[in-house]
Amino acid sequence: MSQTSCPSPRPRILFACIAMVAAVAAAGSSGVAGRTSAREPQPPASGVPRGEHPRPDFMRADWATLNGRWEFEFDDQDAGMRERWFAGTRAFGKTIVVPYTFQSKLSGIGDTAFHDVVWYRRTFAVPTGWQGRRVLLNFGAIDYESIVWVNGEAAGQHRGGHSSFALDITDRLKAGDNVVVVRVYDPATDMTIPRGKQYWKPKSESIFYTRTTGLWQPVWIEAAGATRIGRLRITPDLDRSQARIEADLVPAVQQTPGTGEAPALRLRVTATLEGAEQAAQEVSIRGTRAAAVLTLNDQRVWRPDRPALYDLTLEIVSGGTVVDRVQSYFGQRKVSLHDGKVYLNNEPFYLRLALDQGYWPESILTPPSDDAIQYDIRMTKAFGLNGVRKHQKAEDPRFLYWADKMGLVVWGEMANAYAYSPEYVSRFSAEWEELMARDYNHPSIITWVPINESWGVPQILTDPVQQAHAKAMYQLSKSLDPMRPVVDNDGWEHTDQTDLMTIHDYARTGDELSAKYAHLTTEPARIPRNGREALAYGARYNGAPFVLTEFGGIAYRLGAKVAENEWGYSGVEPTREAFLLRLDGLIKAVRANPAWAGYCYTQLTDVEQEINGLMTYDRKPKADAEVFKKILAQ
Repeated sequence: MSQTSCPSPRPRILFACIAMVAAVAAAGSSGVAGRTSAREPQPPASGVPRGEHPRPDFMRADWATLNGRWEFEFDDQDAGMRERWFAGTRAFGKTIVVPYTFQSKLSGIGDTAFHDVVWYRRTFAVPTGWQGRRVLLNFGAIDYESIVWVNGEAAGQHRGGHSSFALDITDRLKAGDNVVVVRVYDPATDMTIPRGKQYWKPKSESIFYTRTTGLWQPVWIEAAGATRIGRLRITPDLDRSQARIEADLVPAVQQTPGTGEAPALRLRVTATLEGAEQAAQEVSIRGTRAAAVLTLNDQRVWRPDRPALYDLTLEIVSGGTVVDRVQSYFGQRKVSLHDGKVYLNNEPFYLRLALDQGYWPESILTPPSDDAIQYDIRMTKAFGLNGVRKHQKAEDPRFLYWADKMGLVVWGEMANAYAYSPEYVSRFSAEWEELMARDYNHPSIITWVPINESWGVPQILTDPVQQAHAKAMYQLSKSLDPMRPVVDNDGWEHTDQTDLMTIHDYARTGDELSAKYAHLTTEPARIPRNGREALAYGARYNGAPFVLTEFGGIAYRLGAKVAENEWGYSGVEPTREAFLLRLDGLIKAVRANPAWAGYCYTQLTDVEQEINGLMTYDRKPKADAEVFKKILAQ
């Protein structure tokens, strides 16, 4: 979404939980609105216990959540390292409900002031029966830099606000209670940090929203084999009715010459569909990698209206004994581009997306509950849309799980920085690589977007260095995932290395939009300006399909004024009729132009002061779902 926009002139769970530690204690009211019609479901209440497995796509049977109450402390003087807070002798003065950040109401704190350094601590016991196995401590996401101690010993560190990481803490554990301490550093005003929509000023305004600092996705422990599966990569081959399964292994002991032969290991892979085995293969493990190819008889494909998912079991077998087992799943689907159109499973697929910021009023970037995730997906589909462009946020993996299961296509986008520097490049590329590896197996993701609207590369129009960075991110993405389209710089100032020519244009009316892009089919090299150049200097249009990935942004408030600085891209008379008439005109203008391969309407929900949503911030639809469907699915 453009930073230069003008203000509005007018106003199944897959697996059971083993253990759930601590219930959520929420501050304030739920903020949930009632129905707008009898046909629409009630938005879910916030703050229910988060006991679902955080990674249904990569799950071991023995696990326990560490969500719930943690001790917590601000460290505004940055004294914690010097005073050795990690040793566990200093009392922390606050408590916080994880995985909600201190800025959110559901954390129990709700402080939106700048606190760049924060500390967390809690005790936990390893479940009985895990003896002789490795214990891994998993963090869904910590924003931004973190150091982790277990029982006073350093266990590891991580940098990246959206990516996940796991630490083997086995050798630091003791009998009975154990203590984990986390220090987080998140400099609020550093413009080179990939932060997405988190604002670097004290108060939200325009398109920028409340910051998140610290643990904002689930924390859990799990028991794994001494030799274990570290990374899983599933690549569907729809045309051959096959799926390639690749596993990277973490060995029990690093083998060196002269130490004797390592025990023979094999990887056993089994795919089932609705409980019936569909394919299985067992292969030898050589080194630290293994690959199997499954051939699926009577293949079932994944598509939004019929999202077939195969359950997958991977086992490392040594001498007939299973030493590690991981449960996952996959969908058979193919994304391709032909003659200016997007194809899904070799059939034309017109994109009907909504921009989805993934913010909630009481939990900010953290989904308040599993029900809340499902509600958003259910309403998106009820409105006649077939997907979302997750905007400036790498979404919680449980959102992606439910998109896989319920049938919703997703564009996966990185949270961007705002200033360019060599440090930015290092931070950005490393985190993007981690995120692509984590989310690669989700069939719902059909496109990758590393950069949006030149954020982090503000001089890309004329600067060959910043153009090279965008091209490098495109090439990196394609080298990691050749099966999905990649957009180099969504919205404008594209290089010639992009799979989709995406455009953002907030023309007020359908007539304006129609007139502006009337010749897009016959004169693709002359792409109209939308306030910015469509191509960076020196780039040529490469024939990529056109997608209108931001437009609309109709400012329509439902109910009382939400903020003094509320705004939208274009206002209408404050009536539902005027809002729907404007929306209908814009959608008709896009659908009437055969040059467009699809659209992404701004946006699914209001966010804080921004009132551009099809739903309010607390998820109350601004019109009946059937009315939206008639317009958006035309």
